[in-house]
Amino acid sequence: MDYTRLASGGHMPMVGYGTWQATEEELEVALEAALEAGYRHIDTAAAYENEHVIGRVLHRWLTEGKVTREQLFIVTKLPPAGNRPEGVDKYLTSSLEALQLDYVDLYLVHTPFAFQDGLGLHPTDRDGNIILDPTTDLQAVWKAMEAEKQKGRAKAIGVSNFNKSQLQRILKIAAEPLENLQIEVHAFLQQQELVEFCKEHDISVCAYSPLGSRGSAKLFQDLHISKELPDLLSEPVVVEIAERHNKTAAQVLLRYSVQRGIAVIPKSINPSRIHSNIQIFDFKLEQEDMSALKKLDKGEAGRIVDFSFFKGLADGHPEFPFML
Repeated sequence: MDYTRLASGGHMPMVGYGTWQATEEELEVALEAALEAGYRHIDTAAAYENEHVIGRVLHRWLTEGKVTREQLFIVTKLPPAGNRPEGVDKYLTSSLEALQLDYVDLYLVHTPFAFQDGLGLHPTDRDGNIILDPTTDLQAVWKAMEAEKQKGRAKAIGVSNFNKSQLQRILKIAAEPLENLQIEVHAFLQQQELVEFCKEHDISVCAYSPLGSRGSAKLFQDLHISKELPDLLSEPVVVEIAERHNKTAAQVLLRYSVQRGIAVIPKSINPSRIHSNIQIFDFKLEQEDMSALKKLDKGEAGRIVDFSFFKGLADGHPEFPFML
């Protein structure tokens, strides 16, 4: 397993296991399979409402001596409903209790926008609009994140879904290093400029939905959102490269991000795919492969997770990070 170095000296495994959008039963079985396959980087979030399942599995592995705490790299996130200074301690405490851990290896601010607190993790009004808190102070939230690192409850801290200008505002006042940015990155949304900015400022990057988030189809369908999701695994360029290397299309896509220096957290509940997704360190893409894959970038048109499943967000919060 390869690692990406964090600014304060820690090391994050380049391939982690993503846990968004799985039932409790599916996740418990899948996480067991992931740990058996060698995953030690596990990504979750309070907003996924699955930390208790992950905590149950991790507790079992730790108490049975199958793994030590030092071998694990556990990531969770401050939910939008807690995105204010006083929410950081509250929600990290809740996450640690659910995960049955004393600390997490990386704690992220999940989004730059905030929801009102006290009404559930995803509060909505009678019309289905998300209930926003537009008073978000990202710099004040970051100071509260720093306090958690100083207390040892988070070994490293970072953010997720932030754009360049939002990162710059954090960097301007940061006393503790901003160690990671987790964003959507895949062949159709390569975020070249943002990734380069992070490299220049010693911020590691982790890609969610590195295979294109086909699992989001049901989410959009259930919410009656018309959105065509790309099928990266059938993209001819990807398929041709995979055949030439005797690898799966998924392995090629994951390898592409890793060779760009970006960690990946693919999500699957299929044991065979879980196992194959981590088997990407026994081959290397050639320069012509990298060039061909780079040409697949569609820029913002390739974005899948645009938060349109939160009705009223895009035009209702001053910190909404994307242009739709």
